[in-house]
Amino acid sequence: MKVSIIGATGYTGAELIRLLTQHPQVEVEIITSNSFVGKKISDIYPNLTGIIDMKCKELNVEEIAEKTEVAFTALPHGVSMDIVPQLVERGLKVIDLSGDYRYQDLDTYQAWYKEHSSPELLAKGTYGLAEYNSLKIKDSSLVANPGCYPTASLLALMPLVENSLVEKEGIIVDAKSGTTGAGRKLSRGTHFSETEGNFKAYKVANHRHRSEIEEKLSLAQTDDVQLTFTPHLLPAKRGILATIYADLACDKSTEELIHYYHEFYDGANFVRILDNKLPQLKYVVGSNYCDIGVKVDQERNQVIIISAIDNLIKGSAGQAIQNLNLMAGWDETPGLKQIGMYL
Repeated sequence: MKVSIIGATGYTGAELIRLLTQHPQVEVEIITSNSFVGKKISDIYPNLTGIIDMKCKELNVEEIAEKTEVAFTALPHGVSMDIVPQLVERGLKVIDLSGDYRYQDLDTYQAWYKEHSSPELLAKGTYGLAEYNSLKIKDSSLVANPGCYPTASLLALMPLVENSLVEKEGIIVDAKSGTTGAGRKLSRGTHFSETEGNFKAYKVANHRHRSEIEEKLSLAQTDDVQLTFTPHLLPAKRGILATIYADLACDKSTEELIHYYHEFYDGANFVRILDNKLPQLKYVVGSNYCDIGVKVDQERNQVIIISAIDNLIKGSAGQAIQNLNLMAGWDETPGLKQIGMYL
């Protein structure tokens, strides 16, 4: 299968290229970049030297439609919505990694992002949380890859929320991310001298990923779910660790909930439920795994769920490839068999 990557020189685009070079059934045919037209991708990311040395092209929708079957759009929020309709119109399958098609509710998207220029496609897109939505993804021509924080949060919470095992109010998501979550664009807050030896919360009470998590949990619960979401910036390159607190709606022990998680994710290739330890970034960074640990505080009838992912892989490029595999009717795992880099 021949694919194109639109916006190939950001961190997500570069990860897509790196992972897809190891995919036995995929050939990267076209890569585009507004900033580096004519430059070899291996000059921008020298780790690709001798592996993939193709040049970045200007965006040409007609050429992409003619030469490729699937397009990954690794573009900023608000930019994808102008490109994706052109690709869908020409019969391509599209996996969009921006936030532009993640929401079912137009008003929610526009409240947190900007006015949407192609709202008609919101209903046609499928939310690409692979472990939860695999059947719909298989039949979809437009998949909206989830955000990195929502991936870690939803995989941890969906089993409990969907089955009304926790109260729908009072959920707290306390999440920490490495600096690559902010993308490649320079900003003062992600400079080495600002982050090294530091740890801080940001966008407290107004991070837009809260709305994404709330919408998907509310759809699973068929009722409004409200939560507190606080993101933090780690002095690390990559990885997300989310610590989540929720009040139990019934009496359950740690062992009972762990058994329940095992049943819920039975057969899931990339979700690991840890029985006797709690997740750490070292277990997952460099891989497409999401590790989940569960602990019940019986005195407070509260459950604490901890999840860990690599934000650039399971939270972005890896999940996009997992969705590609589903859309193509393949096993989920090609291109994604890397083990986490413990050291």
